[in-house]
This record gives sequence, structure tokens and C-alpha cells, in this order.
Amino acid sequence: MNRSYYKNSISEFISEDNNSILGKLSFNHSNRQLEDLQKNAWVKQIEILKDQLSGLEGKIYFEFAIPRMGKRVDNIVIIKNSIFVIEFKVGDGGYENYAQTQVLDYTLDLKNFHEGSHKAELIPVLVATKGTDENCNIQNVLDHNEVVKSNKNNLRYFLHQFTENTTNTFDFISWEQSIYKPTPTIVEAAQALYKGHNVEEISRSDSGAINLSKTASCLNRIIEDSKLNQKRTICFVTGVPGAGKTLAGLNIANDRIKADEDEHAVFLSGNGPLVEVLREALVRDLVLNSKIEGTPIKKEDAKRKTNAFIQNIHHFRDEYLKHLVEPTEKVVVFDEAQRAWNKKQVSSFMKRKKGIEDFEMSEPEFLIDVMNRHQDWCTIVCLIGGGQEINTGEAGLEEWINSFQRKFKDWNVHYSNLITDSKNYIKTVEQRNWLVENAKSEPELHLSVSVRSFRSEKLSAFVHELLELNIEKTMLLYSEIKNDFPILITRDLSKAKSWIRNRAKGSERTGLIASSGARRLRPLGIDVKNEISAPNWFLNYKEDIRSSYFLEEIATEFDIQGLEIDWSCLAWGANFHLKDNSWKYQSFKGTKWMNINQEISKEYLKNTYRVLLTRARQGMIIYIPNGSEIDHTRPNEFYDETWKYFKDIGIEEI
Repeated sequence: MNRSYYKNSISEFISEDNNSILGKLSFNHSNRQLEDLQKNAWVKQIEILKDQLSGLEGKIYFEFAIPRMGKRVDNIVIIKNSIFVIEFKVGDGGYENYAQTQVLDYTLDLKNFHEGSHKAELIPVLVATKGTDENCNIQNVLDHNEVVKSNKNNLRYFLHQFTENTTNTFDFISWEQSIYKPTPTIVEAAQALYKGHNVEEISRSDSGAINLSKTASCLNRIIEDSKLNQKRTICFVTGVPGAGKTLAGLNIANDRIKADEDEHAVFLSGNGPLVEVLREALVRDLVLNSKIEGTPIKKEDAKRKTNAFIQNIHHFRDEYLKHLVEPTEKVVVFDEAQRAWNKKQVSSFMKRKKGIEDFEMSEPEFLIDVMNRHQDWCTIVCLIGGGQEINTGEAGLEEWINSFQRKFKDWNVHYSNLITDSKNYIKTVEQRNWLVENAKSEPELHLSVSVRSFRSEKLSAFVHELLELNIEKTMLLYSEIKNDFPILITRDLSKAKSWIRNRAKGSERTGLIASSGARRLRPLGIDVKNEISAPNWFLNYKEDIRSSYFLEEIATEFDIQGLEIDWSCLAWGANFHLKDNSWKYQSFKGTKWMNINQEISKEYLKNTYRVLLTRARQGMIIYIPNGSEIDHTRPNEFYDETWKYFKDIGIEEI
């Protein structure tokens, strides 16, 4: 695949006519409105690079694609076996922080996701054409803790510094043709899909994963069949934590909008923070891009355009509770469908909030009932996370199946084969047997490999065994992932914060997370009752004290489920700790801890920690406090055995 607008050997680039180079760049540049501004920048880049690369041998690329970010780096220059990632700021006299972060992000993206660059020497270079002469620490640059700050006159000096002791061997063709396997955050993915990118462009496509494009093809086939043959269908998509279920859902909603606007496909989620973050991300991106393209749009207008794509499931529910009409939506995607409410929870809510007495349907049953109003066809896509029910009244997959068993027997049900193969999704043999006999198994509807933690595909398995207290399996999995996905423990919160700050590079996001039930972390400065603004926490820059970067505001499982950060600091609470080799489940009421005895409530709490332990993409540190001799709510026994368990696994302490 030709990923750059222009490529050539350095010697041939230098000898080629400037207008010829410019013509090739212009031909491949799609945005004609920016052409004059971009042309001027290219003219200066060509002049400077010809001057600074004179006499050197290697390869040069202009506008090299970074698909996950939806951007292009100005230049890649390869000399000997060193790859220089160069970003120009033509006319600038300073090395702005945002520009340093930008080129560092490009470099890290190649390092992490471009197979040919995994083990290569990648050097981030910021060229401010009118900048001052600056020194750099070569090792810091190679470790990607610093960027080279160059101007138009000393780029050659830095190229020489990094290549004088390296070899001449480099396989340019192999590097160019090597696979790019991106794993975007869900925010990046939503932005890319909304801008028109295909899921194949932004998702990994290696044979080690049942990739998202296969799931998308399966869902599109089922929807088209429903449409052609006038069927009402439902599809249950499953996946391990971080496997891309939400991305699969956003993708199918986006696909159907492009296929036929009259289907009014919509992505629905009951996860309030997720909806807020994705909507705000789309709005900010649309406002920024419209400004860059010379057609600025107001934020309120951007909201109206983007909000139809992603909606809160409760608003959808309330709309069709008020109006007993056939929905306009033919295709609806329900994210985290296992979190839909059971009948008791819905009945209580309807009575308290809506003044409706004797509401006798669970949320799954009501949502199916709404779509059942269609006289011709419709398709529901349910995204199901096994073992991720975290709140009272969440019905799980069983209630969806129960609704079809009892009431909607004419629907066509398609399900991931893992639903009947694993007890994580349906606990009763009777329901699993019903599915086998009355529905169609589709292997492509299960996403089996986590792509959130791209450094280790085995993280979710490690977390599962850890929570099940299977120490031998946990130790084995830890030994397999620790080099690629660092996990550390500490009893010092300041050390934990320093560790993730030092590990994060560029704009990689750090954050402090904890269970909403870990109430007695408050004396340590971690107040889980203090609500955060999810868009500010997940989207704002490092300078904003409300952002996750500041490690002040704490995101709980309710804030972060379905989202992710690069590096997490998980503060472990006394609500879930080990006692005599078994988990002890507690909730804090008033001034003391109370035992949790209901099995379903225990499961919710364990799932809370499952969610928290699987939020990081690149690594995490677990902070387990010391007990207090003067605080009866924080005795040593609430922390020490848990600490010992992590130590016995072999997790390193700092």
C-alpha cells in the first residue's frame, strides 16, 4: 500500500525538479481548499530538506500516513538504519509543547502499531524553521522522552549525530510493506468512523484476532437478509474486555447510515459517561476540522449534527414510552446490553420517576417490544460483555433470552457461539439449550482477543484468573505478560503517581481510578464520592486540572467502563480484600463496614474490580494502602493479605 504522497531515494529527491515534486504532492492531496497554504509549506520543506540532506544516502517520504490518528507526518527520512520522524512548523520561531507532543505521538504510533518499526530506531524531530539552536540528550530522544528541536540550518547536524555510529543496512521495501496494526481508543475510533474511515483502516487486521471487519460483515449480512425477507432479528455480539465490542457497534451503526439513511441506524448506550465523552469528542473534532477546512461551524450546530449518531438508551426508552408508535429506527445497536435493568429495577424507576404504577416489563423486554412495533423488518444488535454487570438491577443476558422464550417467539435470534460455550454469559443449562435449539450460532459474533491492551492480548485472562484466586495460572500468565504490559504494586501513592507519569510519553493518558465502594480511601486523598465530568477527565489536555493527567480527580467503574486510558493507577479499596484465602465483600454504611452476603451483590463487586483491572492499554500500577492503627475502618487486615497475594504472584513492588 502506498502510504505516502511522495517517496524517493534521497539522491533522486535532491536531483528531481522542485515543481515535479510539488506536482506529485498536490496530485495526492485531496483537500483542494487548503492547497495554497499547503503548497507554500511544501515549497519550504523541499528547499530545506534538499539543502540539509545533500550528500546523504537513504530514503525520504512526504506526508506519511498515521491512520489511527487520521493524520500524516510531514516527513520520514531513513538514513542507514535510523528512521527520522520529522514534523515541520514553517515560519515558527519556537518549539511549542503541542508540536513536540504531536511529533512524539506520531513516533509512538509507528513504534507501537507499525510492524516494521517495532524494533527500529525511531527519532522524533521537530523543525521550527526560525527556531533557536537547541541541544538534546541523545538517549532521551531514543527513549522517546524528548524530541530533537531543530531549525532550518542545523537539521543536518542532528541527522549526523544519530547516524555516525550506526550501520548502513536497512530493508526499505520490507519496512514500507510491513503491516500496520492500529488499536485506536474508542474515542479515536468514533472520530475516525464519523469522518468516513472504514473499520479496516483503523483496526488491527492480523490473523491472531477475529477482527472487527469479520464481525461487521456478519452483521451486515444479517441486516440485509432481514430487510430483504421482512424479518425481525436480534444479534448478540460478545467479546473479552477491550476486544472492540463498542467499536463494532459504532461501526455497524455508521455502516448502516451510509448504506441507507432511511434505516435511521443509531448507537444506544445506557452508559452515561461513555455517551457524554463520545458525543463531546465528535463535537470538538467536527468544530476543529471545520475551522481547519475554512468552513467553521458553531459548537451548538455541531452537537445537532453528531448527537443523532450516539444516543442515551434511556432517552430512547422514554420517547417510545410516551408515544406508542412504530419507531423510525430500523437498526438499533445497544451497547453493554447486559447492563439493561431487570423488571424490579424498571418498575421501581417508573413508579418513582414517571408516576407509572404496575409497569410489568424488564428493560430488555420493553426495548424488544418497542422494536416489535415494526410491521415489516428491523434488527437489534446487542453488545454483551461477560462478567461486567456492576450495578444493582442489571439483568444480564439471561433476561434478553427470557423475553424471547416467553413472548417474542417469531424473532430470529443470532448469537455468538461463546454464549453457549461459557458460563460467563448464561448460567442456566436450560437457557443455553434453548438457544441451541431455537437460534443460530455465528462464530464471527465473538471478539476473542483484547485490543485495548495492545501490549498484551492475555491481560483479560490474567485478570480473570487473579480474581478467581487461581494462583498458579495467574503466576504463569503474569510471567507471560509482564515484559510487554508492566504491572507493579506499591503502598506509596506518591510513588504510584510518579511511576505512571514517568512511563507515559507524548499525549498518552494517565489516570487515577478506584471502586465507587472504596469509601475509606478518603483519608488518603482519594474521594470516590466526588463526581467527575467524564468529558473533561477523558478529553482535556495536561494543563487542565480537571483532566485525568493531574491524578487528582478519581474515575470509578461507572465513569470508566467502556472507555480506556493508557496508564492507570488503581487504588485498591477495603471493600474487596482477601481474608483467609477468600475474597471478603464489604460496603461502607455510616461509620462502619457491613458484610455483603447476597451472591449477586458479591458478583457485582468482583466485576467492579474486573472492569478497573482491564482499563489500561499499556500498563498499570496498583496502590494498596497500609492500614491505620488509629482508624478502626482501616485495619491492617483489610490490606495486608491482598498485598501478600500480589507479591506471591510475583508482581514487583516499588
